[in-house]
Amino acid sequence: MDLKKKTIKTLKKKQVFRRELEKQLSKPEADKIWRDAHKRLYGLYKTHRDLPKGVAMHTDTFIFPAAAIYLAMKEFDKDFAYDTMQRSMGERSKAYGKKLAMLCRVPGFDKMFIKIWDSMTRKVFGESSGFKNVFYPKEKDLFRMDITQCPYNKYLTEAGCPEINILFCKNDEYMYGNLPGLRFTRTGTIGAGSRCCDFKLELL
Repeated sequence: MDLKKKTIKTLKKKQVFRRELEKQLSKPEADKIWRDAHKRLYGLYKTHRDLPKGVAMHTDTFIFPAAAIYLAMKEFDKDFAYDTMQRSMGERSKAYGKKLAMLCRVPGFDKMFIKIWDSMTRKVFGESSGFKNVFYPKEKDLFRMDITQCPYNKYLTEAGCPEINILFCKNDEYMYGNLPGLRFTRTGTIGAGSRCCDFKLELL
């Protein structure tokens, strides 16, 4: 796909951030930030156009758009940028978490969810996607994994905004931290300075 079209298409899907800008700023200010975000995202896509497919699934959809929007807002005001990203990302993740919680109320879904996670994480968060992991031996009604290398940390740092890495880590808590019948446990993340992101999901 043409990079310009790709940039426009991606940012059309990030309207949660645009709406937040328009709530707090004048239209000219919001428009200026959004134009800057387009330029920054185009530049990131151009620089990293040859990433492996698994890595690009994360960078092109989540990492680079977030970096572009945040850095454009940061040019306007540093504190405003972080607060807006934190609020927007948190609201979106909580909404996904509520939808997932509804599914977990279906009898048997909680047990099936753990099985799905075991196979899905090996693909979506495996080495082909830029991660390095420790997958623990399977246990009944329990899934454990440590992420020891993370493309979110790598590419957000390269883009000059490692501080928003922790917001992506926080998304997991919003999405999996309040699921009926399941307990999500984490003691640290790479984005917050830990040696790894540990992930434990178990049936209650």
